Amino acid sequence: MELEKLTNKEEEVMQVLWNLENAFVKDMLPLFTEPKLHYNTLSTIIRNLEEKGYVDHRQFGNTYEYFPVVKREDYQNHFVLNKVVGNYFNDSYKDLVTYFARNEKVTPEELREIARMIEKGE
Repeated sequence: MELEKLTNKEEEVMQVLWNLENAFVKDMLPLFTEPKLHYNTLSTIIRNLEEKGYVDHRQFGNTYEYFPVVKREDYQNHFVLNKVVGNYFNDSYKDLVTYFARNEKVTPEELREIARMIEKGE
């Protein structure tokens, strides 16, 4: 399945669902405080996420419990990390690692560990 890029608000809703693992709209509403979302707005966003293949539901009478179908890591790998590397590091993961090394965000030992993991194919 080809993932479709989400809007900022859709990403925000997905973050909540990923954290909760499953939820009813009424349970999610209090988690959106700035700006506060209306029930119908949140319900519409979730239906859009369902149409895009990110969310599915279980029906309980007249209400739906929603749960993520796409893993957070899959979305991050596909959109977030690739976008950052593309926009800020000339599509070079080497430049990304170099940036963290130069800014002392990763230690030499951590770099050696990363290199060992790459060599082992982990």
